[in-house]
Amino acid sequence: MLHTSFALNTRSHPAAAYQRVHLESQISGSATPHRLVSMLFDGALEAIAQAKGAIAAQDVAGKGKAIGRAVAIVEEGLRAALDQKAGGKVARDLNDLYTYVTGRLTWANLKSDVAALDECSKLLKPVQEAWNAIAPNPQVPN
Repeated sequence: MLHTSFALNTRSHPAAAYQRVHLESQISGSATPHRLVSMLFDGALEAIAQAKGAIAAQDVAGKGKAIGRAVAIVEEGLRAALDQKAGGKVARDLNDLYTYVTGRLTWANLKSDVAALDECSKLLKPVQEAWNAIAPNPQVPN
């Protein structure tokens, strides 16, 4: 289930319980497929930011957890959601981008490379912005 990819350790993060409940309610509630993909982008970028913080704090375990979470979101969420047949060239290009980002995240984990994490954020943000720009407008009842 999607929420397990985003699960936080509630013992080490006091706000984690609230965040988990909020996320689970969005997923099980009225979140549209478009919103779910948007949440994947948010989660990946947040995990990358957490990894940068962990590197700065020399928290090797935290870095590994955060990058692992980012990789899982990109691979199991964003990349897995692509429809290669219907998406054509755009889906192939996104697949290549997500594969590259996963490789750079792995490199960042191995070398504690903040520049590689920055590169991943810079590559994902425009895709996130484009995705958010095509959000379907809610129907206004007449």
